[in-house]
Amino acid sequence: MYESLQRLREFGARSLLVHALMSIASIAAIGSAFLLSGDLGLVSFVALVNFAAGLWVSHSIHSLGNTFTEDDYDGVVAEL
Repeated sequence: MYESLQRLREFGARSLLVHALMSIASIAAIGSAFLLSGDLGLVSFVALVNFAAGLWVSHSIHSLGNTFTEDDYDGVVAEL
């Protein structure tokens, strides 16, 4: 368990994880909009979109702090 958490020390690995969570939340939001009906579908769609947006804002702020370090992070596309 400790070794798997050690991999998250690099900003690129954390960035991939956050982008994966944002993608899953966005896909789940679209799926809930089409598959659930009524107020349940609306509430779950809004909640999942807000979760993805919150992840995006927090990751954007976190990446601003990463620019002051000497990390070789060039974006999530370069990490893939």
